[in-house]
Amino acid sequence: MNPYNEIHKAYEIKNNMKIYDFAKCIEVLETIGIHHFGQQFKIYKNDLPVIRKLIIYAIRDKATALEMSINLNKGIILSGPVGCGKTSLMFLLRYFFHKEYEYKMKPCRDIAFEFASKGYEALTPYQKMESKQIRLNTFCFDDLGTEKQIKHFGNECNVMAEIILTRYDSFIHNNTMTHVTTNLSASELEAFYGDRVRSRMRQMFNLIAFDKDSIDKR
Repeated sequence: MNPYNEIHKAYEIKNNMKIYDFAKCIEVLETIGIHHFGQQFKIYKNDLPVIRKLIIYAIRDKATALEMSINLNKGIILSGPVGCGKTSLMFLLRYFFHKEYEYKMKPCRDIAFEFASKGYEALTPYQKMESKQIRLNTFCFDDLGTEKQIKHFGNECNVMAEIILTRYDSFIHNNTMTHVTTNLSASELEAFYGDRVRSRMRQMFNLIAFDKDSIDKR
């Protein structure tokens, strides 16, 4: 199955515009989820409000995004308890994006381990300009806050704080987009990364959050 072919089932073209049907979007999302993750993958009714916001953002529905107070010029920080499905949804959501807005998934813990092995050179791919554009590559950093303070030959670094600060500068000047998933609350993020990083995150991201009582789907 080609997941991109499934996306065509979620909309009709009228007057040269794609008109999406939310119910069909959910059907397609579940079909692609089963393709990637197996028969156990399921869309839960309680998660539909969060998923609706994510889809509205992905398809760039300006009118509905405005009604929902979603800024399409910012990235997404998807927050929620462990096991609620954040990583899976951000992985699957990519199929709804136009190629111009697609992003790469990268676990924060992997970046931290790369820094421990290679030092500051390991941060370059996340701070490197796109070849034909002036903005940075678009990433979704998965599980922000699960990485540790890492040392490389005695040099300690909060790697994700460094990356976020660099990407913030590019966001302000070059419209660079960044997305994040995290289990942490706003206050926990501030405690982990400091108020300077937290302040910039407020400017960079739309906060979309699962209910704190969302079930563990693992």
